[in-house]
Amino acid sequence: MRLRTLLDTGSLGLRLLGGDGAGLERRVLGVMTTDLRDPSRYLRGGELVLTGLAWWRGPGDSEPFVRILAAAGVAGLAAGEAEFGSVPDDLTAACALHRLPLFAVAEEVGFAEITEHVVRQVSGERAGDLAAVVERHRRLMSAGPSGSGPEAVLDLLASDLDLRAWLISATGRPIAASGPEPLPAAAAARLAARRLAEARSGRPGPRPATVDGVPHSLFPVRGDGGGRRRAPLSDWLLVVRADARDWPDQRLDLLDGVAQLIAAERDRRDAARSVPRRLAREVLDLLAAGAPPAEVEARLRVLAPALSGTRAGAGAAPGAGAGPAGWQVVTARVEGVPAEVPGLLEELLAPFAEVAAVRSGGSEVGDGDGEAVALVPLPAGDGEEPLRAEALLGPVREVLERGLGPGGRLTLGVSAVVPSAEGLRGALEEARHCRRFAAARPGRVAGAGHDELVSHVLLLPFVPDEVRSAFTDRLLEPLRDYDRRHRAGLMTTLEAFLAADGSWTRCAARLHLHVNTLRYRVGRIEQLTGRDLSRLEDKVDFFLALRLTVSGR
Repeated sequence: MRLRTLLDTGSLGLRLLGGDGAGLERRVLGVMTTDLRDPSRYLRGGELVLTGLAWWRGPGDSEPFVRILAAAGVAGLAAGEAEFGSVPDDLTAACALHRLPLFAVAEEVGFAEITEHVVRQVSGERAGDLAAVVERHRRLMSAGPSGSGPEAVLDLLASDLDLRAWLISATGRPIAASGPEPLPAAAAARLAARRLAEARSGRPGPRPATVDGVPHSLFPVRGDGGGRRRAPLSDWLLVVRADARDWPDQRLDLLDGVAQLIAAERDRRDAARSVPRRLAREVLDLLAAGAPPAEVEARLRVLAPALSGTRAGAGAAPGAGAGPAGWQVVTARVEGVPAEVPGLLEELLAPFAEVAAVRSGGSEVGDGDGEAVALVPLPAGDGEEPLRAEALLGPVREVLERGLGPGGRLTLGVSAVVPSAEGLRGALEEARHCRRFAAARPGRVAGAGHDELVSHVLLLPFVPDEVRSAFTDRLLEPLRDYDRRHRAGLMTTLEAFLAADGSWTRCAARLHLHVNTLRYRVGRIEQLTGRDLSRLEDKVDFFLALRLTVSGR
C-alpha cells in the first residue's frame, strides 16, 4: 500500500500539505498513533504516523519531532486539525526540510478509521486471512463503545485462523480469551513473569515460551496510553498457543496487526475514563493546595455521577450507579528501575476497584520522586470490602519481583476508608505513612495498610538518619567490632536471644549451642555494651537498635 492510495481514498479526507510525487510512492507498512515528543523507541520504519499535536507547544517543537520520524524511516506524517484548527506552519516547513510527506486530518475524521483502513489494506496485501479478521472486527465495532472489544478479535483468531489466544495484563490478570477455556492462573503468571524479564533485558517480542510442555508465543500490546508512555509493568500481553518462531512473515504481521487493534481498543477504553480521572485529579490538586473541605466535597459530588456512568458503561449491574460508600487513598513508589508508576498502580487496583485517579510527581500530591497517588472509590452495596495491601500485592508478588529485577523495589501504602472530603487529607497522609512503613520491610515488593499502624515499629522509618546512626552505633558497634576481630557471632546471638524472648533453652536450640556457651556469649555482650539483658529496658533498646538497622538498609 502506498501513500498515494491513502490520499486517493476519499472517505479518509486526507489533504496533502507537503511532499512530491516520489514521496507519495512510499510504501506504508503499518500505522502508529502518538503524541510523544520522542516516539523513536516504538518505530520500526515504514509507518504512517498519526498525531493529535498534543506535543506541540511552539514553533521550536516541530523540527526535532520531524527529524526523529525521518531518521526512523517512517512513510509519512498525518496531523489532526482538532487541537488547533489547522496544522502549524512550522510543522509543514519541517516536513519539507526533511522530505517527509505531511497530511492534514480533518476534525471529523477519527484516527481509528485511518488505523483500521491502513491495517486492513496492508495486511490484505500480505495475507488474506487478516483482511477477513479486520473487516469482521470493524463491523463488530461499528456500533462504537458498546462493541465487543478485544474478545471479538480473539474469537475471530480462533474461528478464522484456528489460533487459541488470550489477553492478559503485565501481572497475569486475565482480560479476554478466544473461547470459554481460560488461561490457567499459574501459566498466566509464569508467562507474564517471562515477558517482564525479557522486556527488562531489552529483547523484542514476540518471544516463544513453553508452559507444561506446550509452546506459546508472547506479543506485547502497547497503545499510546493517552499520550503517556507505558512501561512494560503496565503493558498488556497477547498470548497465542503456538510457536511463532516457524511462522512466515505474513503470519507475524497478522498478529502484529491484531495487537494494534487491541491497543487501539485499550486507548479507547482509557479515553472513556478520562472525565472521572480528570475530576478526581482536581480533587487531589485541591488537597495539595490546602483547599477547605467544603470545596473538596463539592468536587466529589461532581465526580460521583461520572464514576457511576463509567461503571454502567462497563456493564455494571442495575443499581450500581449509587454514589461511592467512601474513599481510600493508595500510594506506590518504584525504585531502582524505569517504570511508569501510575500505570502500574492502576494495574494493581484494576481487579478490585474503579480507579478514579492516579497522580504522580509533578504535583504537590506526589512526592516528586517516583511516588504515585490514587484516589479510589469504595462502591456502595452490601459486602463491599475495603482495599488491603496484601490483597493488592499477594496474587502478583512473584510476577512483580521477577519483573522488577534485583535492583528494583515496589512499596505501597493503603489508607482506611473515609466517608467524605473531611477525612481525605488525613487519608493521604495515612497512606504515605503506610508506604514508608512498608519501605522499612525486607523484600522487593512490600505493602502496608492502616490496620498495621498499631506497633511501635511504625515510628522507625521516621527516625532521622543522624539519630538512627548515633543510637545504633553507640549500642551495637562494640559487638560488630568484636565479631570482626574474633568471629564470635555476638550479633547473631543477640538477635536470636531477643527472638526467643530471653529463653536460654529455646535460643540455645535455635543456635545449636550448649546453654553454657550461650551464657558465655550473652555475658560478653553485656560486658562490651554495659547493658543487662535481664532488664526489660535494655532488651527494648537492643530490639529497637536492630530494627533501626534493618529499616535503614
